[in-house]
This record gives sequence, C-alpha cells and structure tokens, in this order.
Amino acid sequence: MQQGSAPKISFVSLGCPKALVDSERIITRLRAEGYELARKHDGADVVIVNTCGFLDSAKQESLSAIGSAMAENGKVIVTGCMGAEPEQIEQAYPGVLSITGPQQYESVLEAVHRASPPIHNPHLDLVPPQGIKLTPRHYAYLKISEGCNNRCTFCIIPKLRGDLVSRPAADVLREAERLVAAGVKELLVISQDTSAYGLDLKYAESSWKDRSVRARFLDLARELGELGAWVRLHYVYPYPHVDEVVGLMAEGRVLPYLDIPFQHASPNVLKAMRRPAAQDKTLDRIKSWRAACPDLALRSTFIVGFPGETDADFAYLLDWLDEAEIDRLGCFKYEPVAGATSNALPDQVPDEVKQERWNALMARQQKISARRLKRKVGTRQQIIIDEVGPTVAKGRSKADAPEIDGSVYVSSRRPLRVGEIVTARIERADEYDLHGTVAGF
Repeated sequence: MQQGSAPKISFVSLGCPKALVDSERIITRLRAEGYELARKHDGADVVIVNTCGFLDSAKQESLSAIGSAMAENGKVIVTGCMGAEPEQIEQAYPGVLSITGPQQYESVLEAVHRASPPIHNPHLDLVPPQGIKLTPRHYAYLKISEGCNNRCTFCIIPKLRGDLVSRPAADVLREAERLVAAGVKELLVISQDTSAYGLDLKYAESSWKDRSVRARFLDLARELGELGAWVRLHYVYPYPHVDEVVGLMAEGRVLPYLDIPFQHASPNVLKAMRRPAAQDKTLDRIKSWRAACPDLALRSTFIVGFPGETDADFAYLLDWLDEAEIDRLGCFKYEPVAGATSNALPDQVPDEVKQERWNALMARQQKISARRLKRKVGTRQQIIIDEVGPTVAKGRSKADAPEIDGSVYVSSRRPLRVGEIVTARIERADEYDLHGTVAGF
C-alpha cells in the first residue's frame, strides 16, 4: 500500500443469499472506514473469503477459494459457515490470518484492522445510506432473521448459525425503505425459515412511523407491500398462517410467489428428514392457495436419494409433482454432511440410483414447467429488466426470482433500461423461459 492511499480489500462471497447479506454488511462497514474494494487478489492488502459449509461439495469450493487467495495474495481472512468448524481450514491452510463463523462481523473487522489498519480520512466516507450491495441496483436481499429452530436430519445450519433470532419489524422496514429510496425495485425476503419470523420475539411490536407493527410474517409482508416495490418471499414453510399471506398476494400487495423447500412428498421420507409443518394435506393447501390466487407461482427444492428412500417413495414423489404442478424446481442428490444426524440412518441409497432418480425427476419437471409456461402464451405480464441488448432484453416476470428461476426475453421498439418494469405480450414459451414483445411502459 502506498503511503496515504486507502487500503484495498479483495472479497469472495460463497453460498446462499443469506451469506451474501453478511458479505454486504462487512463490505459496508469496511467502506465506511475508508477501505477500497480490489477486483483481484493480487495487489490487495488483504483477502476476505466468506465460506459456505452446508454440503461437502460447498466445503471443497470454499477450500479451493481459500487456496487461490493464499496463492495469489497470502494475507487471507476466512469467515462464514465453514468457519464455525475451523479445523478443516486450519489443517489445509495453517497460514490464514483469522477464521470466524457466520455473522461475526466485529471479529472480521478486527482481523482486517490487524492486517491492514484503516486510514482515517473524512473524505473517504462515501457510503450511501442503504449500504453497499453486491446485487444489481434494482433488486436486493432483505434478511429478516438469523438461524433456525428446526432440526432437519440432513442439515447442520442450526449448529452453524444458531437458533432463530428475528429482527424487530421496524428495523426490517427501515432497511427496506432505505433500499427502495435508493432505487431498489424488488425486495427478496430471506431467512432460514421466513414463516417462523417473530416466534422468538413472541411477535413483539415495534414503532414504525405512526404505528406499531408486530414481528409477524403476515404483518411484515403487509407493511413491505406498502413501499412500492415488488416483494418476493423465499424459504417459507407451509404453516397454516401462510394462507393469510396468500390473501395479500391475491390483493396485489406482494408478489404471487412462494419459495417453499418441500424437499420430498413421501410421508416416510419426510418423517426421516424430520421436516417441520404438517405436510400430509399439502396438496389440498396448494389447491386452496391457487383458488385464492390463480397467478401464484410455486418454487421448491427436493432431495432424491435420501437414506431409506425406496422406489415406492420416489414414485410417490413423481405422482405428487404431477398433481402439485410446482412451477420452478431445484433438485439435489443427497450427500452426507459432517455432523448431520442423517449420516447414521440405515439403507443409504447407491450413487447410481440417486443419479437415475435425479434424471427422472428433472425430466418430469421439465414437462410440468413447459405445460405451466405454455398457459402464459397470449397473456400480458409485467417484466423487470435485468440485462439489455441491441434488440432483445432479458428480464423476469413476477413468477421468477433472480439467478434461480427462468427468464423472459422481450423485444422492444425503444432501448430498455436495467431495472425498468415493462408490460410484455407473451408470444412463445419453451421448457423454462418465455419470449415476448414489450406492449407498454
């Protein structure tokens, strides 16, 4: 670092949107202290790697990122979920400067200060009120709680991130208001269990503008819907009170979109997984949700090859999918996670069977997705623009979350802007995407 110049930080953020929010908070604090972000490890004063520790494959990706940072720079600070169990990192890279777990922002800042002290210069405090975002300007993740009270047998997140800790409603709403004022058009609400929001606070009220707002899923969603941005709800479990939030969707207050990680449909597998919320009547509830809100889009994730999953269990899942007609689906082949209780379950499924079931499920889902999307041909949809091109822009409908769902490709007579919301006439559909023409602005 040159005398008098701002210290430079290189940052790698791995894992889920919840980890991305942690990265944004760390970067915001560092920028407020005058640190600059470097595009490359080489030449930076220190490298921060925010790790993921959920699956063994994610741990390998994290170790690889740490190794690259050590090779290219040598001064590396590690944080995030893998840092909660640091032994593997210490063994592979004993020279890292610091290892901390998730949400330990102060410890990360202290490690940065030790490695490269900040320069106190009032002219460097150029942080906008909404903080530094790692997402595009027009959408942002809004984390409403940390941790999780569930004890699913395949998951170690409660061990890594602790039990549920909800933010007061007014705190969440103030952050959301700042984001919208800064130009954010879409708020993606995230947590480990969004529908359990406020349980630990006993749904306590907090003061927001001229009223009190309870720390309750329904109340928070209703208030967020008043801010003038799209509000998209992720990681919702099918508890009964979700029915009330679907009512807000029918009224147009929040997006008609639910991200519910069902993980399976067979009662035997769900019991072995120790999944929360009664799921025996889920199909009936999905039907009632769609009756109340016909435009509702459902996204979910599933695990195939869970220990003890039989051919009959898998056939049950395929039949369930046909009836549920999940719009967007992600599927994972079960893999053991160090510390997860599912590792000790009997009847582990061979890898080749996992692959066969994954192939079969994705083939079935492709047909379901194509069928669902074909129904939208001839309709008009609001589209938020993510990327622009000379004649065709790439965007998303209200049924599509960024990076995980499909896209809508629209042609327009005039150039479009990133973050603009337009009305498009849908003319064609394929297995996962829509194609159309802008019909209104």
